[in-house]
Amino acid sequence: MEDDRLSGVAATVYPEANEANDVPLCVDLDGTLVKSDTLIDAVLLLVRQQPASPLHWHRWVSKGRAGFKREITGRAQVDVEFLPYNQPLLEYLWEQHALGRRIYLATAADIGFAQQVADHFGDLFTGVLASDGTLNLAGSNKLKAFQDRFPEGFTYIGNAIPDRTLLRESVLPMVANPHRKLRKALQADRTAIHREFIDRRSTSKVFLKTIRAHQWAKNALIFLPTILAHDFSGRSLIACLLAFFSLSFCASATYIINDLLDIEADRRHPRKRLRPFASGDLSPIAGVAIVVAFFLIAVVLAVLVPHTAGHFSGTVQRTGLLQAPASFVLWLGIYTVTTLAYSFALKRMMLVDVIVLSGLYTIRLLAGAAASGVFISEWLAAFSIFFFLSLAFVKRFSELELMVASGRDKASGRGYGTGDIEQLRALGTSSAFAAVVVLSMYISNLTAAHLYTHMSRLWLIEPVLILWISRVWLLASRGQLHEDPVVYAITDRMSWLLGAVCALIVWLAL
Repeated sequence: MEDDRLSGVAATVYPEANEANDVPLCVDLDGTLVKSDTLIDAVLLLVRQQPASPLHWHRWVSKGRAGFKREITGRAQVDVEFLPYNQPLLEYLWEQHALGRRIYLATAADIGFAQQVADHFGDLFTGVLASDGTLNLAGSNKLKAFQDRFPEGFTYIGNAIPDRTLLRESVLPMVANPHRKLRKALQADRTAIHREFIDRRSTSKVFLKTIRAHQWAKNALIFLPTILAHDFSGRSLIACLLAFFSLSFCASATYIINDLLDIEADRRHPRKRLRPFASGDLSPIAGVAIVVAFFLIAVVLAVLVPHTAGHFSGTVQRTGLLQAPASFVLWLGIYTVTTLAYSFALKRMMLVDVIVLSGLYTIRLLAGAAASGVFISEWLAAFSIFFFLSLAFVKRFSELELMVASGRDKASGRGYGTGDIEQLRALGTSSAFAAVVVLSMYISNLTAAHLYTHMSRLWLIEPVLILWISRVWLLASRGQLHEDPVVYAITDRMSWLLGAVCALIVWLAL
């Protein structure tokens, strides 16, 4: 038998029982035929499309569970074609259909939505039993409906505790991705499971993918102001380390919120459909719990960042360096608000989205400066704006290249179409080389000459930077670049090599 530690798909058969093809096969929808909870999917979609809709929920709830489901699913049109179906179970249903067996979709979801799912599979289902806006077809209500409709008996496939009684009364009960509580309850009832249909990935892999641990690499920018200021004191490094983890936990929480709101769009995407929430491998409720926990951790760590405002006065140094903000907590708040605004609205605004993305990188630099109490150069700020603006453009450019390859014309939930590719290429490459120009001006201006013994050696960074930027855009144009340039950078050997060369050049310039 499969358990939560195993990944992939499988159908476990218990040989001590034979199929009972003379009784109808009833299949639950949420968590069974579909790996996700379609009501929660609809709620999240409605929140994204109509942010003010929660203000009306109290009226819908007063209509009972069945009434609430009807109100939600009637307003949020979840696309049944892209739902994360349990593939082993689906294959079994088609096998049984080929044998002439009667198959019913039996769900507590609203009849309107359930019928859409059934229609999507053509003649697979003989009929649909579902909530009707008044009666919530779950638990005892579903069992009574079965007993009235199928006096000869029935075989049921479920996944959660509400299915316990139904499975106990079922002829050859079956489960799909069963919850642990259901397993224990069935063991206590001495209910023998005939088949299991497992379609899920390992919990640890799903968790790491959910929090996007690889994206924490972006937050290494927090250390950059301190490193460039050559401040390697223990206090500064500890402050930056705490700030790094605080921002990382906060970022993971905002990524999860973004994924929860983007479930519908992600399911249409060839790569993003494998994200934990879109694929149904993780419940949105679990996602909300992670968000709350991670925000709390982020705040606690932010409070622990040492106060470093006393390390510098309010006077701007003659080298032209700007005073860093006194509070890391302030920049953490700005980062959080900006990221959430991006998730809820700004990412759907053409060009505004890429400007915000590049700005978030600069905020990381400012947060690092605030944590350690060092000054941040306006040269560094200008360089980061242009450099990361280019990376934001290449991200959108790569998404459009993938759309062209898949035969689509417009990005789901974005403000771009395939006709914008050449313009994005022009904007992105020009931003990249604007960053190169800023770096050239910084080196020739001798602003930081007091930090380097051999300032002129920094010119060697220029061709390395040009090589990396040009390579990124060339690979993007060929359709060979991962949509996320950060993923590309941390997995590309050439990027690591060029980064090491830059580090060596800086060391030789000291």
